[in-house]
Amino acid sequence: MARFAAGAIALVCWVGIALNLWTRYSHTHDLLASLWALARFFTILSNVALAIGMTALALGRRVSATVVGGMTLAILLVGVVYATLLKGLHPLSGAALIADYLLHDASPILAAIYWLLFVPRGRVGWSAPWYWLLFPLVYFAYALARGRIDGRYPYPFIDVAKLGWTQVALNGAGIAFAFILAGFLLVWIDRWRPLGPRRGKR
Repeated sequence: MARFAAGAIALVCWVGIALNLWTRYSHTHDLLASLWALARFFTILSNVALAIGMTALALGRRVSATVVGGMTLAILLVGVVYATLLKGLHPLSGAALIADYLLHDASPILAAIYWLLFVPRGRVGWSAPWYWLLFPLVYFAYALARGRIDGRYPYPFIDVAKLGWTQVALNGAGIAFAFILAGFLLVWIDRWRPLGPRRGKR
């Protein structure tokens, strides 16, 4: 059952990514340019990471509870930030709308359910949130570097050209603080949740 669920989540992620890529490619007719454009977004990178991890689990490979927890936290960040700050900024239809739903709504919800039901309990240490924080921090630096080079920032709350470095730094610090708090909350829930196997690894 766990492998089937992981496979279903992987499929949702891969389909969402493919539809997003197809939408961009249909406008540019340049595959490399479309891939490079998608690689700008935390949503895409987080869904790719989740898709790879869930594909591995579906194939029977071992992925540690700490890694699955980190992927779950990252994709939940995608869902929360999108719902609170980004949803409705751009009108979508067709394949783009389906991709939007799969990558921002379906994958975070399904990943959270998978973590609750199938990831072994009590195997994540209190130091894990600090390691999980590295992913968004590295992405933040990467996104700012790309924006500095080509003048295009993936999200309005890190648009240095419009907000300035001070406001962007405050926005980034706020998100990082929320992320680390959510990480500790996830570890606490992991210690107390009644669901999930007690032994073994995923």
